[in-house]
Amino acid sequence: QVQLVESGGGSVQAGGSLRLSCAASGGTFSSYAMGWFRQAPGKEREFVGAIIWTGGRSYYADSVKGRFTISRDNAKNTMYLQMNSLKPEDTAVYYCARHRYPVLSRTYYSYDQYDYWGQGTQVTVSS
Repeated sequence: QVQLVESGGGSVQAGGSLRLSCAASGGTFSSYAMGWFRQAPGKEREFVGAIIWTGGRSYYADSVKGRFTISRDNAKNTMYLQMNSLKPEDTAVYYCARHRYPVLSRTYYSYDQYDYWGQGTQVTVSS
């Protein structure tokens, strides 16, 4: 059974940084692309970014491009989300998810392209 566990969330002031981790177990982590999503109160879950199985290419939502960076360490079965220049509108529960394929599908930004999800970690950015 695949399990994904996020960590690293917390409270930070605007302009600050956080690094989220997503530890995977129970599956072949290195064989799949991975993604990050977030959900703010009263809003739908939205795509943040994704990374292919090798870590050689990543994609981001326009709202985080240039501020967030996704990376992965396949030897550690872990994916990361480095978040810099945080804004209050980044406040949300952040989820990591396993993509259905090693490379990203055409609709990689859609949550239905991901088959396993973590429980989420809260990120709160104050102004």
